[in-house]
Formats: sequence, C-alpha cells, structure tokens
Amino acid sequence: MEKTLYIKNMVCDRCIKVLKNELKDEGIKVLNVKLGELTVNIDSKDEIPALQKIIESNGFFIINSENFKMVEQVKLTLISLLKTLPLNNERLSDILSKELNQEYSRISKIFSYNEKVTLEKYFIKLKVEKAKELIHNKELNFTEISQLLNYSNLTHLSNQFKTETGMSLTEYKTLEKNFRNPLDRII
Repeated sequence: MEKTLYIKNMVCDRCIKVLKNELKDEGIKVLNVKLGELTVNIDSKDEIPALQKIIESNGFFIINSENFKMVEQVKLTLISLLKTLPLNNERLSDILSKELNQEYSRISKIFSYNEKVTLEKYFIKLKVEKAKELIHNKELNFTEISQLLNYSNLTHLSNQFKTETGMSLTEYKTLEKNFRNPLDRII
C-alpha cells in the first residue's frame, strides 16, 4: 500500500539522505523523499511502528494536521529561498501565496497562531542565520552580505542582526566561532 507522509523538521538534502537510507536499511520501500514529504510502499501494518520509530529517532515528526502541513510548507519555502542568492525583490506575501496557492492573510494567520511568531519575524531569523553562514565563510564583506539578502542598506541588516543575536556583525565576526542555529530549531 502506497502511503504519503508529511514530515516536520526536514530542512536540507542531508535530512532526505538520512531518512531514505535508514528506511531502506529497515527494508521499507521508499518511493519518494523530498523536503517535508515521504512516500513509501508498506506491505503490512507491522512496518508502520518501525517507520515511525526511524522518523522520530532522527528528530523528524509525522504531521497529521492540515494547518501544520501548511506551516511546514511555509518554512521549507522560506529556507529554499535562501539557498539561491541574491534574494529577489519579490514580496514575501506574493511568493508564499503563489507557492502554497492560498491567500497570504490565511497563511500568515495560521503560521503565527501555530508558531507564536509572525512570518516576517521568522524570515528575519532565517536571514540572520544565513548572514552568520556568509560571515563564517569569510568570502564577502558586510555590505555584500546585506545586498545578497535584499536589505535596503547595511544598517538595516546590522540592526536586525544585533536584535536577534545580541551582538554586532563585527563582534560576531571577531569571535571566529560558528554560533549558527540549526534551521529546524529556529523559532
């Protein structure tokens, strides 16, 4: 029997690889795995507990609620936006409405209710984590980073960075340590 499950906390290609390999090792037939979604062919109901155990032992969770599915889709959409820089000037509301095929007001309301933070605040947190990554790579200066992340100016990035981390961009850079937060734990 083919079964599609929606999975919380899958944020990168490594998540896909881990889940796929562990399920195959357990003898579960994996038909498709993508961020936030797993399709398997289950021969018997005896495989379901093993499937759930593998998912949960890797820090993932099965999503049963439609609202939580939407929240996870929002997160994955925003995370994927930051994979390809520079960010474009398209409004976040337009991107999410198009991607989820829903009105932005509904998306925003469901996200904020379930995550206790606004979409915009969540995206700022993601952008700050991306800025940390870019600073850590030492390939770009602060102005270039702010431009890639579609900030109107460096001051705007600096202010948001300080608000989120409690330190300035320069202070963070001089630490020379990677204090990044895992994307699945941002909120």
